[in-house]
Amino acid sequence: MSILVDSNTRLVVQGITGREGSFHATRCKAYGTNLVAGVTPGKGGARFEDTVPIFNSVQQAVRETGANVSLIFVPPPFAADAILESVDAGIPLVACITEGIPVLDMTRVWQVIKDRPVRLIGPNCPGLISPRHRAKVGIMPGDIHKPGPIGVISRSGTLTYEAVAQLTELGFGQSTCVGIGGDPITGTSFVDMLRLLQDDPETEAIVLIGEIGGTKEQDAAEFIKAHVTKPVVAFIAGISAPPGRRMGHAGAIITGVSGLASEKQRILREAGCAIIPSPAEIGSTLKQMLRARA
Repeated sequence: MSILVDSNTRLVVQGITGREGSFHATRCKAYGTNLVAGVTPGKGGARFEDTVPIFNSVQQAVRETGANVSLIFVPPPFAADAILESVDAGIPLVACITEGIPVLDMTRVWQVIKDRPVRLIGPNCPGLISPRHRAKVGIMPGDIHKPGPIGVISRSGTLTYEAVAQLTELGFGQSTCVGIGGDPITGTSFVDMLRLLQDDPETEAIVLIGEIGGTKEQDAAEFIKAHVTKPVVAFIAGISAPPGRRMGHAGAIITGVSGLASEKQRILREAGCAIIPSPAEIGSTLKQMLRARA
């Protein structure tokens, strides 16, 4: 099995007629994802690539096509409303790729979704993919993935691809790869994904990629120590970042000792994780850990 997306996924792309939306909708469909609808207000009645119906609202798309997963490519000023539109339409899984959504907008979204039966991946993320089921809901390059037993969770899109490329090169396929995003407020945490991967019989080991800033990795370490029996290797980006300096993501700002990469490494090591020393050694560290446990 996989987590979150599989052959039952029925994808609707919000913003499908925009440059990014159309580009990645085409690639999701080519990978094998069941793309059933697009949404662009004012363009309802048209068709994407002559086959996929476009609707004026997500509610219409759900009613007409049974869409159950939404992928969002909507500009930042309108992205929060796009997320809430999917939530109101009853979509249980929403992946928002948009970067630069104002924090206050995401605070409003979080207040709505925290008590609703919906999982939000992102924003500012690459989405998620399950290679065995040919289900891609995001912007990651599908051809570097292969089916297998390794789950990947990451705050960094680029490092997600790097991790997957190294794993695939070493012969380690992936069960599900999820980019949870690097913004201060995201819908899904490391703990949420660790819980799902721990319960997933297809996943035998986990690669966790964190970064400086915030305490998401500390929360993950506590959960790993208490609940995860599968081997976990962890990389923390930003080991040389000076305090107060933003490194890439809006959430990657060191504001105290807890946000330091060294502190996160220490806590994850104490939780039983193998620490990956550099981004060039993600795959080799996992290989060494699995060999040592064999």
